[in-house]
Amino acid sequence: MITETLDIAPKSRGRPREFNMDSALDEALRVFSERGYYAASISELTEAMGLTAGSVYKAFGDKRGVFLAAFDRYRYVRQRLIDESLAKAPNGYEKLRILVAFFAEASCGEIGRRGCLVVGSATELALFDEEVAGRVGVAFDFDERRILDLIRLGQTDGSVAKHVDPESTACALLALTKGMRVIGKTGRKTEHMLAVAETAMKLLD
Repeated sequence: MITETLDIAPKSRGRPREFNMDSALDEALRVFSERGYYAASISELTEAMGLTAGSVYKAFGDKRGVFLAAFDRYRYVRQRLIDESLAKAPNGYEKLRILVAFFAEASCGEIGRRGCLVVGSATELALFDEEVAGRVGVAFDFDERRILDLIRLGQTDGSVAKHVDPESTACALLALTKGMRVIGKTGRKTEHMLAVAETAMKLLD
């Protein structure tokens, strides 16, 4: 099981030149995930990050700079969590089960209502911001390639059926896992989303 949580260091206000960058960005991404880019104000971000407005502008330039840094931080932390858990699985099928279950569990409760920063960026910003669109495209391509590689690994080790088409199934699982994060914003029960994950795994039979 992968838990989509972030380790938050204690806040320290009133120190414009010294702060924990990772902790500040973790708090910023919470604001962006919950509020969206446009609704998130500088005052909300500075309060969450435990910094003055001057410190934020000096470190990141503007709100968009904070967002881009938080986006990169979000992806880094998630990929680290996923990679650590996938390494423990014995074959391609079980790695895929862990991966799909991660998205299911991240689509429930408080984390589910907060949403996914990548998916949220795809719907809110990608059409209007070329740099964000590029980041979202890279993130989606990375996730699809990982699914594709795991399907092929499963076919090599015998855990995934040979008749499964790797490319189309990888795209289908990408769409399903990203869709989980969208409906998770409405508040879903864990057992419901895990049942969806089990249904998704039938694509590999």
